[in-house]
Amino acid sequence: MAIKYVPYFPNTLEGQAILDNFVRTKRVLRYRDNDQVIERIERGMPLYEMEKVELVGENPNNKIIRGECLSACAYLKEHGIQVDLVYIDPPFASGADYAKKVYIRRNPLIAKAISQAETELDIENLKAFEEKMYGDVWDKERYLNWMYENLMAIKSVMSDTASIYIHLDWHIGHYVKILMDEIFGEDNFINEIVWAYKDIGAKAVPYFKRKHDTIFMYQKNNSERIFNIQRQQLSQSTIERFGDYFDENGHITYQWLKDNNPGVFAKLKGHPTDLSLPWLDKNNGQPLSDWWDDISPLKSHFDEAVDYATQKPEALLERIIKASSNEGMVVADFFGGSGVTAAVAHKLKRNFIHNDIGINSIQTVRDRLIANQAEFEVLEIKDGVSLYRNPVQTMDKLKSLIPGLRNEDALDKFWEGSIVDTKHGMMPVYLPNLMDSTTRLLDKPLMNRIIREAMPDLPEDTKRVIVYYIDIIDRQEIEQFIKEQNTQTTIEIELRDLKQVLDNVVLEDEAAWEVSEMRDTLLGGWKVDIKSFHSDRVLRKIDECNQKGQQQALKKGKEFKPIEISDEGLETIEWVSLDCMNADPKAPWHSDEEIKIDRNGFVVRNGIKTQDFWDATIASESKPLRLKIRNICGDETIYIL
Repeated sequence: MAIKYVPYFPNTLEGQAILDNFVRTKRVLRYRDNDQVIERIERGMPLYEMEKVELVGENPNNKIIRGECLSACAYLKEHGIQVDLVYIDPPFASGADYAKKVYIRRNPLIAKAISQAETELDIENLKAFEEKMYGDVWDKERYLNWMYENLMAIKSVMSDTASIYIHLDWHIGHYVKILMDEIFGEDNFINEIVWAYKDIGAKAVPYFKRKHDTIFMYQKNNSERIFNIQRQQLSQSTIERFGDYFDENGHITYQWLKDNNPGVFAKLKGHPTDLSLPWLDKNNGQPLSDWWDDISPLKSHFDEAVDYATQKPEALLERIIKASSNEGMVVADFFGGSGVTAAVAHKLKRNFIHNDIGINSIQTVRDRLIANQAEFEVLEIKDGVSLYRNPVQTMDKLKSLIPGLRNEDALDKFWEGSIVDTKHGMMPVYLPNLMDSTTRLLDKPLMNRIIREAMPDLPEDTKRVIVYYIDIIDRQEIEQFIKEQNTQTTIEIELRDLKQVLDNVVLEDEAAWEVSEMRDTLLGGWKVDIKSFHSDRVLRKIDECNQKGQQQALKKGKEFKPIEISDEGLETIEWVSLDCMNADPKAPWHSDEEIKIDRNGFVVRNGIKTQDFWDATIASESKPLRLKIRNICGDETIYIL
């Protein structure tokens, strides 16, 4: 349960964005379940226990937070941490599923032979399978409810001079623009930025090809926001047009523009109060417009690519961060994904906050920042949601962990399935959707929805339903509410705590190793030889992949080559780290030495790429006390040495 609920703002909110359709007499939008949104906003943001997982360096101002945006904002606000710039690239309500490609590494036991026989590896020959990261599957109303709460939370931790950039596409952007007007105020809308990109040679489609994203920029309030004018090279036509007006420094100042083109000057937004600054600069270029067609989308062969779905190019974030923040300020991304915002903020000498719910995101940005020699702390919100890699996988796991739960075609999608026993017959089961923050807390609005909307449509012979919850505001209060409101049917409602089911959701991987002191080397130190590694989760995924591949091969009449793992299983290791400071299994991790094996089988040692194949060992100067191993699916297990 949440420790407390942190208010979004000190005072009661005035005005709510409610959606459905425009009303002529009122400038209000209405949509389904807005009353629940209002109640949740009034309740506040859930603050849960925060666990420090790892400390890298000595700069705790930089944070990587695993957990829901609402809870991350609650933590920041409770600790008085404000952010000076927000960039978010939330789900687009696109209906798409996103998967991570998981590559089997080269067997380290034959690394020497491989290195002698090959100078370059053929990626196509590497075996891989896909694992779902998240599903961007929303109905419009639920998405907007969810987004409204998140935007309110984000606004509550923004400094007075902060700006927010929200990156969307054609699916939902126009609706979110209306939310932004309500939350931040129409007067605080600054720009609608169009990021346009080319796609030469793509196949034809029966509509005009969609080749742009939209980025909405708002300021927190009417106070003076941070904005540093960004410039691009002047076109030859512009230079020729204004050629007679450039001074000896190659400048045309804002003062000149005000005096000679007052109409143009009046239309400018964000121009400086110092009119002596250049409006046009032959050397540095002209101020950027809101049409960005000079930044290419990320390609897989780019050096900055980290093999993460929806990754954005660093050039895009560099422009935004330079424009709306200064060195030393805090830049936050609450749907951090690949960590491009954090990585660029670090390079530009800003502090960063990276927040995401998926473990793959946390690991990706953590490794990325290690390579950039950044200092940060890794935190995890203990909210009952982060019990597995991501909400999608946790939901899939839940279905197998609840004894007797089965699919039931007779029930609508509100119910996850049913459990059958001899006394009560078929008992429909409600599970909170971990991908929808509105369902995680069992409160009166949600319970009322279950009673009024879901239960009346159940089969007539239903005697009992089971309602699972992750968090509950007050169980006795909810039970009393059920007693008072559940009068339309004779169906009993049984409440169950989902966290009791999830206690053992993650099975630890098994490893065997040997620790030895290197006395025969010049520098000495210690070495850990990993003898074997076995992950039931990885093996099940490989087995599923092989079964699917075999079926497809039979249909197409092709030969099928299954993914095979050696007896030692070392090919399923992605990352290894040694902690030489602490032997307490619950202490924050301190990585004294670490090795990441890239998908080609090469070693990345302490963030530095090499052309060495991994040989199943890792060495350290001091005696290692703990060993951490990450498998190729992202599970991490700590072993006491």
